[in-house]
Amino acid sequence: MDVYSFLQSLGIANPRGSGWLAVILTFGLAWAVTRCLMPTLRSFALEVGWADQPNARRLNQEPLPNAGGLAIYTGVVAALVLATLLRPIVIEGVLAQVLTILLGGSVLVLVGFIDDQFGLPAYVRLSVQIIAALLLVASGAGIKATFGTPIDVQLSMLLTVLWVVGITNAINLMDGMDGLAAGVSFITAMSLLAVSAQFPSRAAATLLLAALGGSALGFLRHNFHPSHIIMGDAGAYFFGYVLAASSILGSLKVTTVFALVPPVVFLLLPVLDTTQVFVRRLINGKNPLTTPGKDHLHHRLLAFGFSQRYVALILWGITLVSNWLAMKLQDMTPRVIYATTGGIILLLGITVLQRIRAK
Repeated sequence: MDVYSFLQSLGIANPRGSGWLAVILTFGLAWAVTRCLMPTLRSFALEVGWADQPNARRLNQEPLPNAGGLAIYTGVVAALVLATLLRPIVIEGVLAQVLTILLGGSVLVLVGFIDDQFGLPAYVRLSVQIIAALLLVASGAGIKATFGTPIDVQLSMLLTVLWVVGITNAINLMDGMDGLAAGVSFITAMSLLAVSAQFPSRAAATLLLAALGGSALGFLRHNFHPSHIIMGDAGAYFFGYVLAASSILGSLKVTTVFALVPPVVFLLLPVLDTTQVFVRRLINGKNPLTTPGKDHLHHRLLAFGFSQRYVALILWGITLVSNWLAMKLQDMTPRVIYATTGGIILLLGITVLQRIRAK
């Protein structure tokens, strides 16, 4: 099999075209911008006091700069600008979807950053998350529920809001340990990218996921234990929102409950972790949204004596397996699945080794 045929087998319709190169360059620029901005941003954050103090949820023993989300956001935006310049014809068709998700993500970055530095009531954060989810509904990019009838607008709206708000908070709640949320986001973004690249209707998701994945990997270079900086609510909200939106972007129409299975499996670890935390806190008579505590899966693994690095690798592995299964459920070819899985492992391995050697 020649290179042309091999690239076609991976879902690249026209290997001689510039579309797939635009995706790679989008990923690369997001990675480079995020990685290069991080040291400068870290120094500035320490000077002005943008830092998380040790608390009941996080594991840091001293103040840790929490403005990493700003570099993540900048990397994604810069990469999407490049994509617009490289593929203006393609971008024209999906510009509304890309801008809608960027608008919602931008609002959440702002709210998350304000919460990181000054604190915001839970109802304010939740209200803004709902508004960001409704932006998707208004743009026509949400879940479309039919169940054998014309599209049920109210049910579609409810499912979209629950999904987007749920995943946004799930990623945020997982961000309590070095490298965990960024690694899970990177694996999920790359797996969703492999699927979305096979469908013309998901061109917007393809570009967004390429930028998000590159930014997550660039951030991880500074965030794997021992981390130099954390993403804060600004970064976690942005990761969660874009992943949730991208996973339902394009052609997701719910005609049966089973249609929701693939998106859930892609994000299975955050979904399960958040669910078990909510259930436990409700059983104990606590508010699941506002009660801090070390009751997440990573806290339980740490309690068994595993190191932060090992726990991150374990949970990355679980995420990789669930995403492998989700790609199978989406009828991806074995070649696409194995190429995606191998690429994820290679890039994570290189990043982790670089971080360990640089400590």
